[in-house]
Amino acid sequence: MSLHDDAVLVLKAYEDQPELRQVYLDYLAAHPDGMWKACPDAHITASALVVDPSRERVLLTLHKKLRMWLQMGGHCEPGDATLTAAALREATEESGIEGLTLVAGGPVRLDRHRTPCAWHLDVQYAALAAPGAVEAISDESLDLRWFPYAEVADVADDSVVRLLEATRRRL
Repeated sequence: MSLHDDAVLVLKAYEDQPELRQVYLDYLAAHPDGMWKACPDAHITASALVVDPSRERVLLTLHKKLRMWLQMGGHCEPGDATLTAAALREATEESGIEGLTLVAGGPVRLDRHRTPCAWHLDVQYAALAAPGAVEAISDESLDLRWFPYAEVADVADDSVVRLLEATRRRL
């Protein structure tokens, strides 16, 4: 099964945000290359909000290009067999934390946003860090920091706040 086919199945199984979900499905139906950064108008991306083992804080990255506090995530790559694998790879690469586990139940939300390269049709997951996990700043980040839930709205935009809210409901 291709990554494109997997994304369609993931999105069809996702029960929330029906109108936005349909936008994603329609886009993929019209764009066989819609999983890749090379698709110029928009493309599917995968991200994950990393939650600490106590479930009281989240790890955010100060994105080097966007200069915003965000969850870990980005473009799908040819080696990604599934959308969940892409989200887990991105979260692991950008957090430096090995052994992250995605929260069961598939994506926690969808978020469509404009970036310098194109529209991102982001499929957002939640990931749990294991006890004793140690983060490490990646080349894509200016900083990496754990934030208590109550502080996220002070540093991040509404899309990250909505992702945190959805993640907390899932947990």
